[in-house]
Amino acid sequence: MYKIVKDRLTLKKEISEYKQKGYSIGFVPTMGALHQGHLSLVEKSASENDKTVVSIFVNPTQFNDEEDFKRYPKIPEKDLEMLQKIQCDLVFLPDVNDIYPDGNKIISINLDGLDKMLEGKMRPGHFDGVVTIVKLLFDAVSPDKAYFGQKDFQQYLVVRKMTEFFNLPIQIISCPVIREIDGLAMSSRNILLNEEGREYAPKIYSSLKTAQEMLKYYPIDEIKQKCIDILSCSPFVNIDYFEIVDALDLSYVKNVFNHKEVVICTAVFVGKIRLIDNILVKI
Repeated sequence: MYKIVKDRLTLKKEISEYKQKGYSIGFVPTMGALHQGHLSLVEKSASENDKTVVSIFVNPTQFNDEEDFKRYPKIPEKDLEMLQKIQCDLVFLPDVNDIYPDGNKIISINLDGLDKMLEGKMRPGHFDGVVTIVKLLFDAVSPDKAYFGQKDFQQYLVVRKMTEFFNLPIQIISCPVIREIDGLAMSSRNILLNEEGREYAPKIYSSLKTAQEMLKYYPIDEIKQKCIDILSCSPFVNIDYFEIVDALDLSYVKNVFNHKEVVICTAVFVGKIRLIDNILVKI
């Protein structure tokens, strides 16, 4: 059974006790509304570390849309029930005043352009908020390893770059996307989809698979147009982007054979709900 702490001071005391006993610490930061994708990260951490810490905090500084922040599902009671079913030792459940006692002060660092494209381009300031909250959480938890889902691949690269920037002794681990039976990537936002949106949503993964199949045989522009056509089949859908980028630096791919590994990625509004997904492909 896990222990719940609600402030950083208590959290640091608990972590200090772990460290004194020589325990290795795995950390899974989340914004709650947990699903099997999150639980797979916790299970991975539990298999590789003596103690696993999970945080649940909907971080306001990474939302560039106030309505999106208000809409984001906040169901901590259900989250805690889900964590009871797996091996989790400590749950950090802070409020905004504990995380940002002096207001929403943002950490801004040089991310070598990783924050200027894709999600960063469509959501200005988003990654400043991500860097800020992850740095604050890393300082409090001092984990040996931290686990992130591949669905947020750009976030994983940003967090890894931030860790290098501050020279933090933390191993950043990316774990595979967990999908529904129909291919839809599990996401906290999926529960906000209406019936029509949920029926459409698997087309997102279908478009990525189509691009993967075409990747070595067709020009990039032709692949992208084909997949945009697949995604544009419904009037309530709006495509933020569909791109094929290098897996190391997110630079745009012109000739796939000039790259060792690429990411096919997309962001789509299904009604008012914005969903992202990607596929990693080795060339």
